[in-house]
Amino acid sequence: MSTALRILLAILISPIIGGLLTGFDRKITARMQRRKGPPLLQPFYDVMKLLQKEATTVNATTRFYTTFSLCFTIFAVALFFSGFDLLLCIFAFTLACIFFVIAGYSGYSPFSFVGTERELIQIMCYEPMILISAFGFYKVTGSFNVDQAFTLEQPVIVKLPLIFLGLAYILTIKLRKSPFDLSMSHHGHQEIVKGITTELTGICLAMVEITHWYETVFALSLVYIFFVYNNPASYVLAGLICLLVYFIEIVIDNTFARIKWKLALQTSWIITGAMSLANFIILGLIG
Repeated sequence: MSTALRILLAILISPIIGGLLTGFDRKITARMQRRKGPPLLQPFYDVMKLLQKEATTVNATTRFYTTFSLCFTIFAVALFFSGFDLLLCIFAFTLACIFFVIAGYSGYSPFSFVGTERELIQIMCYEPMILISAFGFYKVTGSFNVDQAFTLEQPVIVKLPLIFLGLAYILTIKLRKSPFDLSMSHHGHQEIVKGITTELTGICLAMVEITHWYETVFALSLVYIFFVYNNPASYVLAGLICLLVYFIEIVIDNTFARIKWKLALQTSWIITGAMSLANFIILGLIG
């Protein structure tokens, strides 16, 4: 498959997968709470309704920042699925998060400010572990290129089990699940609820939702490369493991109450740092 076709498929299919996963999340959450829940396609209906609303913003620059946040997220996903440099994908992904933060600061609501501050803390929580995962990937494969995972004789998880657990830990933060849904929440179980998106409406809020779909796919793609190798059967197995990881995140989201930002920062750095250091030491000893 050509690189251009892979990029095109990634751009077109990723939001569909992300939207379906969001709908799946809502259905499972409802069942766990003994509710019927919305239809599986409800996230798509919500976005379509938002796109039809009148474009009103508190600050004229808000749409600019949310647009660039979406564009750089799409760029990161496209780079990843084209098999390019993993570090470049992560840097583009981080830049998208920064634009989202600036969009939050462009509002005037105190709830938006609080949510934006917490969003910055969340970035501090998960960004180091994502970079460590990339360096671990390089240590095993000898390259940052994503396609290198498909040439291995065994999956990366064999040599990086603790780093994978650290990555799975911070995915709870990036997927905005409890106990780490600090800056905003898709459920009404925290005091600021929408947080950073308090003043976003219409097309701006629709772009935030679509961005989250791409983010979900990108996050699960990081899990995917830990389990694929030079075996076609591993492609399917890795996809099933991604679904299992997402299901576990949903269970965690409905099981734990939200924690304070200080505890989130401390636990994310201590746990992921300890796991990563131990994994690199073991990897250095065994070669």
